[in-house]
Amino acid sequence: MILPLIEKAKGLGFISLGVSSAETPPFFDQFSKWIASGRHGEMRWLERHMEIRQYPDRLLDGCKGIISLAYPYSNIRPGTPDGFTAARYTEPKKDDYHKRVRQMSRALSDIIHQWYPGTKSRVCVDSAPILERSLAYASGMGFIGKNNTFIIPGYGSFFFLAEILTTAPLPVSETAPMENKCGTCTRCMDACPSGALDAPFSLDAAKCLSYLTIEHRGRTDRLTGMKMGRCFIGCDMCQEVCPYNQINAPGISEEIMLPSTGEILEMDESEFSAVFGKTALGRPGLNKIKSNILAIRSLGTARPG
Repeated sequence: MILPLIEKAKGLGFISLGVSSAETPPFFDQFSKWIASGRHGEMRWLERHMEIRQYPDRLLDGCKGIISLAYPYSNIRPGTPDGFTAARYTEPKKDDYHKRVRQMSRALSDIIHQWYPGTKSRVCVDSAPILERSLAYASGMGFIGKNNTFIIPGYGSFFFLAEILTTAPLPVSETAPMENKCGTCTRCMDACPSGALDAPFSLDAAKCLSYLTIEHRGRTDRLTGMKMGRCFIGCDMCQEVCPYNQINAPGISEEIMLPSTGEILEMDESEFSAVFGKTALGRPGLNKIKSNILAIRSLGTARPG
């Protein structure tokens, strides 16, 4: 039943699918140690529900397996007319990916219910305390790189992950977990603007620009602005330099063109909500985005990127 399910998933736009057992995921111990070391910044929600992260079947009574899904986003950075950019995942002309990917995942779960009447499922898109990269790894879809992103050989890492927990008796993927394929490459660590990637597979989230420009609620300071270059939301640097990501689309299409930073700075909350309220940019919000832009512009100049 896996091959027909994969075909259905591809028809919905997913690029990869794998099934893992509903047991303690790989790397749970490493995650626990990372939390204990305090390297997760102010993201206190990561400390909660550790028992669910260890035993994901507790999210769904009778869970027999976990389907991992990968849905692609553009490898072109959204940009402004005045030369600033945002992380690729933001896709500013589309609804927030949580909503879009959830809808497609639910469409797939409906198909499973048709094949297995009476079964139950639960869709997760950044909405439950589970280790999604570890589960995707356990399903055989790809490997976790030194930059801590999940990488699918032949595609790269520019995609969202989603999960479907199910009581359907789907067979676990026969593909064994993939060994790390980074080799001796250290491009991601060498390119990290803030030094957040201080060792292979090690991340100090409190230094990461994605954390500092999105999750961190304090004012964005000049020191952070110096590291941001001209990207005012998130950071794709460790992915851009990865050999598994082929960046071959040089221009910025109209589909992902942003207003100028001057226009953004002049927005009030109602204008921002009308333009970006349904997009991923709604998460950091207008005040955080303005703070990020001002931190860069206060320098007068900024490095490219």
